[in-house]
Amino acid sequence: MHDKRALQTEDILQLNVVSDPQFTPDGQAFTYTLTTIHEQNEYESQLMYQNLKEKQTTPWTFHSSKNSKLRLSPDGKRAVFQSTRSGRPQLWLLHTDGGEAKQLTTFRYGAMDPMWSKDSQHIFFTAPLEHDDDIHNQTEPSKEEEKKEKEAKKKQPFMINRLKYKSDARGFHDDTRSQIIRLTIDNSSLLQITDGDADYRLQDISPDSTTLLYTANLNDHADYELNNDLYCFQMFTKETTKLTDGKGIYHNARFSPDGSKIACFGHEFAYKGASLTELYLFDIKTKEKSCLSSDWDIEIGDAMIGDTRLGESEIGPVWNEDSSKIFFIVTNQGATELHAASIYGKKEEIYKDNNHIFGFAYNKHCQCFILGISSPTNPGEFYLLHDNGSLEALTDHNCAFLKEIALQEPEELSIQTEDNWQVQGWVLRPYAFIEGKKYPTILEIHGGPHAMYGQAFFFEMQLLAAKGYVVLYTNPRGSHGYGQSFVNACRGDYGGGDYRDVMTAVDDAIEKFSFIDTERLGVTGGSYGGFMTNWIVGHTNRFKAAVTQRSISNWLSFYGVSDIGFFFTEWEHGVNLLDDPTKLWEFSPLKYAANIETPLLILHGELDYRCPIEQGEQLFITLKHLKKEVEFIRFPNANHELSRSGDPNMRMERLQHMLRWFDTYL
Repeated sequence: MHDKRALQTEDILQLNVVSDPQFTPDGQAFTYTLTTIHEQNEYESQLMYQNLKEKQTTPWTFHSSKNSKLRLSPDGKRAVFQSTRSGRPQLWLLHTDGGEAKQLTTFRYGAMDPMWSKDSQHIFFTAPLEHDDDIHNQTEPSKEEEKKEKEAKKKQPFMINRLKYKSDARGFHDDTRSQIIRLTIDNSSLLQITDGDADYRLQDISPDSTTLLYTANLNDHADYELNNDLYCFQMFTKETTKLTDGKGIYHNARFSPDGSKIACFGHEFAYKGASLTELYLFDIKTKEKSCLSSDWDIEIGDAMIGDTRLGESEIGPVWNEDSSKIFFIVTNQGATELHAASIYGKKEEIYKDNNHIFGFAYNKHCQCFILGISSPTNPGEFYLLHDNGSLEALTDHNCAFLKEIALQEPEELSIQTEDNWQVQGWVLRPYAFIEGKKYPTILEIHGGPHAMYGQAFFFEMQLLAAKGYVVLYTNPRGSHGYGQSFVNACRGDYGGGDYRDVMTAVDDAIEKFSFIDTERLGVTGGSYGGFMTNWIVGHTNRFKAAVTQRSISNWLSFYGVSDIGFFFTEWEHGVNLLDDPTKLWEFSPLKYAANIETPLLILHGELDYRCPIEQGEQLFITLKHLKKEVEFIRFPNANHELSRSGDPNMRMERLQHMLRWFDTYL
């Protein structure tokens, strides 16, 4: 008998998601963000504080809105944070010795990403501004005014004159650009630092508070490029220095504590979108750039895929107190790890334990870390990593959830492909597994394709296991975590080696696990995983049911309708639409629609601009016209992130439809 019950779809409402751990300046406590779903089916984020000695957690906000990005002033007396309580995200100020939060900004389009100067006198932030906006005359529209504005917009034609006019995150772009602004605390005065037809992203402020570090693309042909350069701006002289050469993409740039160097992530598109992220070092005096990671062959950052991570967390680079070391997360073999590098490029492991580190904070006072850790059987909590390598639990927000619900531990597979690649995979057994019984099995395929499945909590997979399915998931060629050659290996070969990898994994799993019912196999995946699902059912009748999510069916139209199509098509396939339409059609799943005999459920968000809904529509109409077994579910107001951060009701509906389809046909 099982002492815990099986997971249900509505249990997604119970999850508590932690993010953004930040040590207080004295190192005695830390703050973080806790995201939940409240009764009105909306996300709510509160700011939490925990004293490390007493282990007592205190909420610092109570308002049912999204509160995030809490940043304590270096003197520890005040805290600035971002909140949607007035409507748009705005900045609010708290005194750490108590009292009500005070609203600092009322910008028309909101104010975001606050950062303190090291002297605690100024807050720097970004705000979307139109070209002639006056920052001293900004008022946030009321909900009524915002509603009227939206209605008026619906009656106006939308004029487009640039290539990058929409994105999955923002929808159709307006005329605003992200500008950097300084707020002086004592007199509430505002100073606009940047101005121009570019999006500026503040990266850091120098230890002496005189120099800003920001990224932007200021090239003449910025609309046609994905480059992002790194700049230093001297506050007193107004002098701007460009640190990079317009040939790469740079982000997460940080000054060393002694002010002599800058560490940052980036790459120079050596393998287009499959390029490994590198760790760069800039010398402030000489302006010389060096790549510390050139011989590491490892992805820096967190490429793990999950469906329950909400809120951002630090992934690095973070400097140690004497400017000799840099800390950062790496993606490696189905897990993420905390590593350090000296300024000469010598790398060392700080923590690894075959799980998902989704963020960290470094305490310069005791050289210890707070790690955000998730695993297949833990949605994620914070732990103190002591200098002897031991972990101490700090939070337990999912305690009730884990006490009541059974979750399955994955069993690892190592799959040898016909051309001698090693592919890593995992199997989840079904809830209340009985030895000797045969079970229907579902193959899950991740998106990206340059991302990674691994030792992280994944609600969808656990739910399928809870409902009696074996779940098989793998990292075929093209996935991160296994070096540059592996992540690059699917480019120009979609539906080739990657298809053979996942099919070999199915064969291997069947050979290893006698409980897999070979007559009841299902397949599902989203984005690139949706492409691969469509490709699979057009090339084999081995699967008895398929669910394709936010998928790609036609690369010819994808080029022109996706927010990334105009570069992604060339990056991944080597050709654009006008170069060789025949080649693009060859590996479009739509070409093979007549071969599809597998009952197919198509799930798609109507506001998905990454893999637009017309990709699902074309496939549905073609299959329906051919009188195939197909159904199409459209999710209103849902973008590409539906399964991860979409409307909670819609997320549950999506899971229910998936279960219904597999239950019907398997």
